[in-house]
Amino acid sequence: MLDIIGLSETDVEVYDAFAGTGSMTLAEIRQRTGLPKQQLLRVLRVLTEKRLLAKLPGPAEAYSAVRPEIALEALLRQKEQELASARLIADRLRERYRGTSGERPVDLIEVIHGNALIADRADQLLRSAEQEVDFVDKPPYAQTPGVLHPAERDLLDRGVRFRGVYERSALELHDLSSDLEAGLALGEEARVVTTAPLKMIVVDQRIGLVPLRSDLPEVGTALVIHPCALLDALSAVFTFLWQSGLPLYLPGSVEQAGAAASDDARLLALLTTGLPDRSIAKQLGMSYRTFQRRLRDLMTSLGATTRFQAGLQVATRGWVTLPGTQPSREESVSERAGSSSPHP
Repeated sequence: MLDIIGLSETDVEVYDAFAGTGSMTLAEIRQRTGLPKQQLLRVLRVLTEKRLLAKLPGPAEAYSAVRPEIALEALLRQKEQELASARLIADRLRERYRGTSGERPVDLIEVIHGNALIADRADQLLRSAEQEVDFVDKPPYAQTPGVLHPAERDLLDRGVRFRGVYERSALELHDLSSDLEAGLALGEEARVVTTAPLKMIVVDQRIGLVPLRSDLPEVGTALVIHPCALLDALSAVFTFLWQSGLPLYLPGSVEQAGAAASDDARLLALLTTGLPDRSIAKQLGMSYRTFQRRLRDLMTSLGATTRFQAGLQVATRGWVTLPGTQPSREESVSERAGSSSPHP
């Protein structure tokens, strides 16, 4: 953690060696830390420059430690001032860019080549989010679909809203138990559509990322789109897909918590996506025959003889909520604001 103020683990270990001693000679420091002399001298020079240690006068080379509440606080205050200055510069550059963007068409669209650069740019865009990230997930991918993106975890912890529309084909490529459930457990909202015209990321409705083509096995080239009519169109496409998609409630999601037993909830969620039975069995880590038996048992417990009846029973019990029955985010906020509460 202290690398942010330029201290390595070895620096911290040497500084920590002074605890309870007050001061030590070079020989005593070597004996306590076990470091080679040349490496120790470099560490002592760093600690002295950062005013964590003070070199004592006299013929013997000796050092005294400055108390951490004084030395570290000064270093942290200096780093805070540097970060504040960097933020001012970033804000000024952002305002200058906003003032010039839109004057030329070339400023509205960036073209990025190479999967590695595309992945890096996507990560950068995600981490810049302040309010909402909307995305459509479908093949192709700039990198192999994996576990929850670190940026998503950080942003969800900060209260940034994540809404994802997954094309059914994408679900067959993800490991739902590790990829999607992790995000849903943290608050991601997900819906499933049969097909999506393209994949995209739209951040705060101010910048978007889309592949140049969706008919190739790899992304290869992507477009970063700044505020313009094309970005408005992407937002409109996402809204249409979101409204027409079915909610994906895996056991990890906030909405699904307590609705049904974990295994049955996962099976039900996959059935609502329209995935083929064999793909569902694979996602559940069971044979096709075992899946069929589990499905029959679930239908029997629901008192249903057909999948349609099972679907009605699940909806009636509130295990699956249709989009039309969900209040919008704005309506939910309004209702909460108008409801009575025992607290001010």
